[in-house]
Amino acid sequence: MQQYVDQFLNHLKIIKNSSPHTLRNYQIDLSAFQSHLGETELSSVDKRILRAFLNDLYQKNLSKRSVLRKLACLRSFFKFLHKEKIIPANPMEEISTPKQDKNLPSPLSYDQIEYLFSLPDISEYLGLRDRCLMELFYSCGLRVSEAAGLNRADFDEANLCIKVFGKGKKQRVVPVTNNAAQWLQKYLLHPERHLDGTYHRSEEDVKAIFLNKWGKRISTRSIDRKFQEYLKASGLSGKITPHKIRHTIATHWLEKGMDLKTIQVILGHSSLSTTTIYTKVSTQLQKEVYEKAHPLAKKKTGKS
Repeated sequence: MQQYVDQFLNHLKIIKNSSPHTLRNYQIDLSAFQSHLGETELSSVDKRILRAFLNDLYQKNLSKRSVLRKLACLRSFFKFLHKEKIIPANPMEEISTPKQDKNLPSPLSYDQIEYLFSLPDISEYLGLRDRCLMELFYSCGLRVSEAAGLNRADFDEANLCIKVFGKGKKQRVVPVTNNAAQWLQKYLLHPERHLDGTYHRSEEDVKAIFLNKWGKRISTRSIDRKFQEYLKASGLSGKITPHKIRHTIATHWLEKGMDLKTIQVILGHSSLSTTTIYTKVSTQLQKEVYEKAHPLAKKKTGKS
């Protein structure tokens, strides 16, 4: 089976332009399926075997989101195998997909954003980097992989915008606030960024904007880990991630009157329906719409 997995992943990388994150997850999911199959040939896989695999996943108490991701991986894999005539039929066509629970993203308040952003020690080089990352997430609504992949050449300081490569390596240009641009410039010009020796902060990767403590491009995992450290230090409840800041700024944009189509373009959503979810999570927006629409919402009560 491994040779077909390799062919499939190569197809995703070269033909589909899948991100390293997607390739890594698909590799993990297919390895788990391969372990389940044991000596069973791919051509012998049927709905009974697939349902047994799904049952094993549920027995391991995996979340519905994780199960759905593995299902999506298998659908793509077997569709590829069938198209390439490696198997005579696609067994996944007989497997239905459970409906995913729609958990609406809960945005942070403006006060929470300001408090979270105050946590990095900006007198330290790496603290300045972390504050810069936070400012950029809130300024542009970037995905964590997009921030990690930014290059110096992508930042247009004169026009206050950055070039971003999103899912499927789709390119878009998004505006940057003057505040975020100033933080970014301060980080890029920091003297410790160019030090050798004790701190190992020489720019081994001269193209990347965000570097780790060894001077190499920072990884998405490192960014997520740093956010968890700040979340723990903050005492704030809930799960606060870079993606939550992306949800937050999208909601705040809506509350300030930005139209959905513009938000869709900035966030890099392929479908407007994905962007529309933010109209459901803003209680402030719901209140404003209600007051505008209801004929008696603004009517003052008379004196008793």
